[in-house]
Amino acid sequence: MSDSLPLLYLTDAEDRVQAVQIPWELWRKIEPLARPVLETLSDPPAAEPVKEAIPAFEEFLQFWDFRYPYNPAVSCPHCGASTQNWREDPEHPFWLTNANVGGLLVFHCRACGTTIRQKHFRDHVALEHTSPKA
Repeated sequence: MSDSLPLLYLTDAEDRVQAVQIPWELWRKIEPLARPVLETLSDPPAAEPVKEAIPAFEEFLQFWDFRYPYNPAVSCPHCGASTQNWREDPEHPFWLTNANVGGLLVFHCRACGTTIRQKHFRDHVALEHTSPKA
């Protein structure tokens, strides 16, 4: 293949080619040839389930020194889903996606996709959320 073609090879950390980026005009020329091949490919594998940030949460609890007891209740202001204990609820309506010893816990609402942030300060908890885009 000619080195003068405007192709961009995308590589991983070990310098193995993972993808090729081509200009739009080139794609428009080869799409009729590529489309039948692309349609015969099998569906991409399902994404691996997201692992919860349990080790980080346990570290968060280990260093707990706030003026109030930890409360495991989580509720979603967007869809109203709630639980008294996110870890022990059999429905597990919230996934812990991030935790740190600074007091931040971030949850993902499985019902609607809202992100719920619990910011633990010395004497209070501030709640924030980001609703999914419609």
